[in-house]
Amino acid sequence: MPETGYFAVFLIGLLGGVHCVGMCGGIVSALTVQVRLPGQANPARREWPLHLAYNLGRIGSYTAAGAAMGAIGTVGMLFNDILPVQLALYVAANLMLVALGLYLTGFTRALAGVERLGQRLWARVQPLTRRFLPARSVAQAFPLGVLWGFLPCGLVYSVLATALVTGSAERGAALMLAFGLGTLPNLLLAGMLLTRLRDVVRNQAVRTGAGLVVLAFGVYGVVTTPTLGAALWNGVVCHF
Repeated sequence: MPETGYFAVFLIGLLGGVHCVGMCGGIVSALTVQVRLPGQANPARREWPLHLAYNLGRIGSYTAAGAAMGAIGTVGMLFNDILPVQLALYVAANLMLVALGLYLTGFTRALAGVERLGQRLWARVQPLTRRFLPARSVAQAFPLGVLWGFLPCGLVYSVLATALVTGSAERGAALMLAFGLGTLPNLLLAGMLLTRLRDVVRNQAVRTGAGLVVLAFGVYGVVTTPTLGAALWNGVVCHF
C-alpha cells in the first residue's frame, strides 16, 4: 500500500504556503535584492542557486527537527502499554492541524500564541544569521537557510506534533522532509515573484480554501482516532 501519510503532509506544506509566503517571503526576497546589481544581465541565473540553497538549508532544519521529535516519540511509546501515549499524541497532533486550518482561514489567531513560545529559541539563533548576511554565495545562503529554519512558525509546529506520533527518528525525519518539500514551490517562487505571489496568497478566498483543506485533514484525523488515521496516515503512524 502506498504511504499516503507522507503525501498528505506534502499537501499540508503546499497548502500552508499561503502562510509561508506571508511570514518568510520578505526574507527570501531580500536575498534577491542583495545580489542583484544595477544593469545586470539575466539576474535570475545568479539568484536561483541562492534561493535553492537557502530553501534546502531550511528543509534540512525541518528534517533534523523531525528526527528529534520522532526519537522523543519513541521514548514515549515505551510506556504505551501502561498509558495510551500514542493515542494522546495522535489526538493532540490532529487538534494542532485543526487549529492550523482555522488559523489559515483567519477564523482564529490561536497558533500565534504557539509561535510566541518559539521566540526564546529564535532570540538565541537570530544573531548567528548576521554572519551570513548579505548572502552572496551558496556557501552563505545554505547555512542562513539552516538557521532560518528555527523561525517560530505555527505551521511547522503543527506538523512537528505529528512527527511525535511516528515513534521513529527515521519516519519523523521523512515526515518533515515531505512537509518541507511541500513548502518549497511557494517559497522558491516568493523569492523571484514576491509582489505578485503575495497578492495572490493574501486573497481571502485562497487562504480560506487552503485553510479548509488543512482543517479537513485534522477533522478526519480526530474522527478516525480509534484506527489512528486508518489509510490516510499509512506509513507515518506506527501501530504498536
